[in-house]
Amino acid sequence: MTRPRDSARPRSERPDLYATVTAQIIADLERGVRPWTRPWEAAHAAGPVSRPLRHTLEPYSGINVLLLWSRSMGSGFEAPIWMTFRQALSLGGHVRRGEHGETVVYANRITRTQDGPNGEDVERSIPFLKAYTVFNIAQIEGLPDRFAGPVREPLPTQQKITHAEAFFAAAGAGIRHGGDSAFYSPSDDQVRMPAFERFSDPEAYYATLAHECTHWTGHRSRLDRDQTGRFGTAAYAREELVAELGAAFLCADLGLELTPRADHAAYIDHWLKALSDDRRLIFAAAAQAQRACDLLSGRQSD
Repeated sequence: MTRPRDSARPRSERPDLYATVTAQIIADLERGVRPWTRPWEAAHAAGPVSRPLRHTLEPYSGINVLLLWSRSMGSGFEAPIWMTFRQALSLGGHVRRGEHGETVVYANRITRTQDGPNGEDVERSIPFLKAYTVFNIAQIEGLPDRFAGPVREPLPTQQKITHAEAFFAAAGAGIRHGGDSAFYSPSDDQVRMPAFERFSDPEAYYATLAHECTHWTGHRSRLDRDQTGRFGTAAYAREELVAELGAAFLCADLGLELTPRADHAAYIDHWLKALSDDRRLIFAAAAQAQRACDLLSGRQSD
């Protein structure tokens, strides 16, 4: 889509969505709340654990997962499904009077004609970020019965664990068990994990494994993220944030409760500083975490 040059608003008038979203994430972290930790436990038509879902039950991705999880946590929403005002109307429902929606964002590119160095017209592709408002189905009345919940019991824990075992086995990360530390070693490209029996519960094991496997995707032969930072540096904080978000996304996709690791509390101050220094960091980290999840998921059919 091409827009006339004079239709664009001056840059100073555009809302800074990067700054707005980052400020929200910082506020959550300052309260000691990680908005990527799953906020609900109740069973629902969409399942007991889920990423936020559109009205089509298609999952949101990237930064919108964090925004909607954060809102669900703050408002106590148990259902993971969100939709716009018009989508609710199209389904025969209506948003209750006085309800306030949540801002989500849509990233795309537009093509514009600009003057080239010699006065000729040059087509340029320009990225843009657009905001729109969605409402949780708990804020909407009159929706079809298929949006009601709970309608079924969660799957037994043993089945969830079996599914997770199959997922990580198919991912092909070199996982070596033993010792008392969980970490990813870029030098030998291996994930090191304590024995399963040493964890307090099965979901703690899989949450930790998801975190380390997200690190594994960053190897130079795969997604090639900067993994050279030492503890306390901005690079280290960024990579840990990517791994934290990747674990949250993977646990949601696998139907597992995300169990935060105790040592991650030490990272919150580093994340706060890094986010304050770079308002786009949380967007970049969420996008990198999404690519890590896509890489791991893409290996399931190999």
